[in-house]
Amino acid sequence: MSDIRLNRNTGLDLVRTTEAAALAAARWMGLGLRQEADAAASAAMARALDTLELDGLIVIGEEPRRGQLVALPGGRAVGTGRGTPVDVVVDAIDGRRLLAQGRPGAVAVAAVASRGAMWAPATAAYMEKLVVDRHVAPHLVPECLDAPAAWTLGLIARSKGKAVRDLVIFVLERPRHKDLIDEIRAAGARVMLADDGDVSGAILAAMPDGPVDALMGIGGAAEGVIAACGVKALGGGMLARLAPQSDEERRAAIAAGFDLRQILALEDLVAGEQIFFVVTGITDGLLLKGVHYQGDRASTNSLILRSETRTRRVIFAEHLLEPGGPG
Repeated sequence: MSDIRLNRNTGLDLVRTTEAAALAAARWMGLGLRQEADAAASAAMARALDTLELDGLIVIGEEPRRGQLVALPGGRAVGTGRGTPVDVVVDAIDGRRLLAQGRPGAVAVAAVASRGAMWAPATAAYMEKLVVDRHVAPHLVPECLDAPAAWTLGLIARSKGKAVRDLVIFVLERPRHKDLIDEIRAAGARVMLADDGDVSGAILAAMPDGPVDALMGIGGAAEGVIAACGVKALGGGMLARLAPQSDEERRAAIAAGFDLRQILALEDLVAGEQIFFVVTGITDGLLLKGVHYQGDRASTNSLILRSETRTRRVIFAEHLLEPGGPG
């Protein structure tokens, strides 16, 4: 892993890429056209990324859907090539279903870290995750992933000085989570169910003053690595383990050399402290406001996190829209 230090303005440069993606995506809100929205947002993000003074390599990018070409595939070089060598992870729309249905919480996300810092899930598609904030992180132990939910919730509650009944747990609403949801409710905690967008859920869980006390359950492996960048920059804690959802995925993961029993800590997912994470709202949500249009202008709301200094910046920006552009 490279120990070259990233410029402290990297986050401000990187946020232009998520703003570009959000501005392009927001026009598709509620139209039910996920692929078209994704293509527009990804193309806008790719153009913005290629203007940055970075020697970037996308470690986790978009997967081709139905044979379509994508603008930001894994392995693609980004930036001018003249800057600092970095790993890059992107998701032009985290919450495609939310955007297509006009629901809250869709965001555009990107992160960079020193070259070689990020773990690449390769063929693995799904991952079990537990995300907590900085108050709980020192008490997190690998056993939390195998213990009954009530035990883990008790640990979280004690660490935060709360009663279990006052905890709010973010869980994706999926059939695979029925037993987990039942366990959380039986323990007395409250569940915040979400249709999509577990990167946002992880950031909400890692924020010490956020509305969510933990994220639990199985989501995308790629989204898990992206989220880990933000969780680490917030000083939170995370445990993860690959969780194949089909025999084909299981065989592919084993063939790729992954140990399906291994529990990954935050440092395994993204090493070091040279990390920047940025996210821009597309539709209004708990984490950020979405894009709003007024005439020839649009407003965006973004969050910039820097791991080395634990800096958290919230940015409201106004953009003059170009004729024929994303607005």
